[in-house]
Amino acid sequence: MYKGHVIAAYLYCRKDWSIDDIRGDYLTHLNYSFALVKDGIISDAAPDRLDEIRLLKSRCPHLKLMISVGGWGADGFSDAVLTDGSRSRFAGSAVEFMRSNHFDGIDIDWEYPGSSDAGIKSRPEDRENFNLLLEELRRELDRRGAEDGKRYQLTAALGGTAYTLRLYDLKSISGILDYINLMTYDFAHGFSTETGHHTCLYSTEAKSDAPSADAAVRICLESGVPADRLVLGCAFYGRGWDVSEVSSNGLYAPVASGCASYSYRELVQDYINKNGFRRYWDDCAKAPYLWNGKHFITYDDPVSLEHKASYVRSRGLGGVMFWEYSQDHDNTLVKILYSQLK
Repeated sequence: MYKGHVIAAYLYCRKDWSIDDIRGDYLTHLNYSFALVKDGIISDAAPDRLDEIRLLKSRCPHLKLMISVGGWGADGFSDAVLTDGSRSRFAGSAVEFMRSNHFDGIDIDWEYPGSSDAGIKSRPEDRENFNLLLEELRRELDRRGAEDGKRYQLTAALGGTAYTLRLYDLKSISGILDYINLMTYDFAHGFSTETGHHTCLYSTEAKSDAPSADAAVRICLESGVPADRLVLGCAFYGRGWDVSEVSSNGLYAPVASGCASYSYRELVQDYINKNGFRRYWDDCAKAPYLWNGKHFITYDDPVSLEHKASYVRSRGLGGVMFWEYSQDHDNTLVKILYSQLK
């Protein structure tokens, strides 16, 4: 059983996985994703898979099972947190769902308070109401935990760029949450006009103002967030684009077509030093990428994860999390994080 740094896995209910694929002994937390917000209360997106999650808990009693609520494009938060009454109703339904399905805590993944970028409803007061929601959830979790003889956890997934982190009162929410899961990935995405690293540890000299995991951590620390509350995000998938101009290695080249996504399993099987693709390493960013003369792919691999784990240790951070477990190849990446942080 692992003890020490957090190693938290997001597991998406809509992906193709078997509970026998999940190595709970390498994890501290499993964030089952996602429950949704419907008519102001929790709605289960995949009730047929909850029995599998409970089976994993029986096999790995140390594992903290978290129900993650929301996700990209998941609406309903702004209305649910608008008033004292709506927040109380939401918190009560969330905690009851958690308890009745034998979870150990709740993870809020609202992308993002005060922003409609994902096509969801937003209001200027979302920022303050997000704090009030977390306070209400913490009170309800403590109340029901006292009845159950347990301490239930509360975490939140926060955007990992300066643009998204400005949407939160970071110091205040860090005093409520057990951990902040920093989504330090998707720095380059479907709206990008040029290629780039999507989950780099550091910014590069060529793009010193570009987002990076280190930049996100520094914003949080400068805002008063304790280092040990921060959980650094890793990506078990890559993003790729065709480029529109001749380039020596594809990095920072203009994008010709939309963004593709690849699981790490797919990258190992068909792309990393295969089928015309060559692996490159950006030592400044501490990030790998692939290039075949036309298509560019950015991703995390064992080497970049070793650097991220070293960063977590040296900065005294809480640990690491990753999206998404089923995209790994024979638990290769999970084992790297475990070996580096145990």
